Amino acid sequence: MKLLALDTSTEACSVALLQQGHIIALDEVCPQQHSKRVLPMIDSLLAEAGLSLNMLDGIVFGRGPGSFTGVRIGVSVAQGLAFGADLPVFGVSTLAAMAQAAVRIHQASQIVAAIDARMAEVYLASFSSDSNGELQQLTAEQAIKPQLLAPLGLSDKVVAVGTGWQTYATELMRAQPADIASDILYPSARDMLTLAQPAFSQGLFVSAERAEPVYVRDEVSWKKLPGR
Repeated sequence: MKLLALDTSTEACSVALLQQGHIIALDEVCPQQHSKRVLPMIDSLLAEAGLSLNMLDGIVFGRGPGSFTGVRIGVSVAQGLAFGADLPVFGVSTLAAMAQAAVRIHQASQIVAAIDARMAEVYLASFSSDSNGELQQLTAEQAIKPQLLAPLGLSDKVVAVGTGWQTYATELMRAQPADIASDILYPSARDMLTLAQPAFSQGLFVSAERAEPVYVRDEVSWKKLPGR
């Protein structure tokens, strides 16, 4: 199985490559530079692995939620590459990717992922992992003002990941006490590959034209921003 993953949904730009069970990845924090950086980063990984696009089995992309423009860039790049090489694609939640990172790095069993969504809101969802490290989503992804978040009801040790916890720690802690993992601020394509492998085995990848973003916040909200 040879898969390429990419994500441009937040301030970070992330790409990763799975080949023969081994993952190599590049992660850069480069706000508003994603369209310039993502393709060179992909070329670098493919060259390091000695692969071309048409040697891959599929492409994985961060489907959101995240920056409206960033999510669109990621989906567009994934579609363009997939069309050119006739590859199937699969979208992975950015929140789930950060939760998977908490499992990988901290062996977390309960996770709340929150991305700073601007406009005084966060994108948020909670997850759990079993003894095998398999991730399960507990709550639906939502865009919400942190002070309006209802108690999530998680007990024992909860790990908090994402920029939302950096910006709104006090408000989010009222709804769910947690240990904030300051080393997991953004989703990584590395963890998207982990989540996508079972989907590939189950035949859940789709054709490039069916790649869809998930904004969570509707477009009406975005039109309220100056210049939109």
